[in-house]
Amino acid sequence: MCHNSPMRWILTIFIGLCVLTSAIPWLQKLGIGRLPGDLNFKVFGKQIQIPIASTVLITVILLLIGKLI
Repeated sequence: MCHNSPMRWILTIFIGLCVLTSAIPWLQKLGIGRLPGDLNFKVFGKQIQIPIASTVLITVILLLIGKLI
């Protein structure tokens, strides 16, 4: 039973990334990705986004939801 634990975490992370990736347009309407602390810049004509503050906010919200459940 212990040998399945890492595979469960990998699967959970993969599903979470798929859900968050598909929800990016909806989250941007709510302001996620445009918070102070989120880095947006262009390099060689390509838009680069590093959502540091948004990632922290989403992590805190998910942790609070996890504690309540």
